[in-house]
Amino acid sequence: MTGLTAVLPFESDIQIGHHVTREWMGMTFNIDTIISTAVAGGLVLLLGFLTVRAMNKKTEDHVPTKTQILWEAVVGEVNKQVEDNLGKVHPYVAPLAISLFFFILFCNWLELLPTELNEHLHLLPAPTADTNLTYALAAVTMVSVWTYGIRQKGVKGYFRHFIEPFPVLAPLNILEELIKPITLALRLFGNIFAGGIMLALIGLIPAYALWAPNLLWKAFDGIIGVIQAFIFALLTVLYFAMAGAGHEEHETHEAYEDEQRSKKAAEAAEADEAAPVPAH
Repeated sequence: MTGLTAVLPFESDIQIGHHVTREWMGMTFNIDTIISTAVAGGLVLLLGFLTVRAMNKKTEDHVPTKTQILWEAVVGEVNKQVEDNLGKVHPYVAPLAISLFFFILFCNWLELLPTELNEHLHLLPAPTADTNLTYALAAVTMVSVWTYGIRQKGVKGYFRHFIEPFPVLAPLNILEELIKPITLALRLFGNIFAGGIMLALIGLIPAYALWAPNLLWKAFDGIIGVIQAFIFALLTVLYFAMAGAGHEEHETHEAYEDEQRSKKAAEAAEADEAAPVPAH
């Protein structure tokens, strides 16, 4: 009982799902999440502007800056994943996945900043530890995926896959499609929220022993933030690939048929030219 009593005060200090809120027109807004989201978005824009500036800057040694190297590494990896899954670097999918990666990464890393003034006031909590943001990201992603699938296959072609390979599986296929955004959102939320809980628990350790576990967990949490951002971006690319599955094969088959028809027409034209002209 003594051990349990010692743990209970720790648990009571951690408020799950607590946010600074404001009411407006019957709606509740999590102000801390909104501010953190705006900060993360501003950091993504700042990184983009700095990268463009670094790429346009002429240096004598022509050595790329660290910002440029970081940006090119991420862009190159995302483009590779898009090309491997979609067959080509799509002008919409690649920028979306890259933007999601950097935005989610900065959102995750905000948790590592020492902005918690006390147990009741946290200036910049990780907005990805709030399901309102993760559900919004998942909704934007999946609506984009569905739009892409319909544009690639047409309305009938896209919705036909719900009855494949057997019509009886339609309810399960529809349920799977509806669950995708939920799992995409909760996967990100769960990992980042758990990291915040661990930091809060570590913060209850006496000051003389706090630095070691706090330093180790923040380093680990920073790596988890990178992994979760990459997983979200990678799943986005995979969902786009699944939505357009079969379209590339259809285009390839049509191109092959067109090539064969052109080849036969050329052979026929050559045969007509080579045929002897009858004498009059």
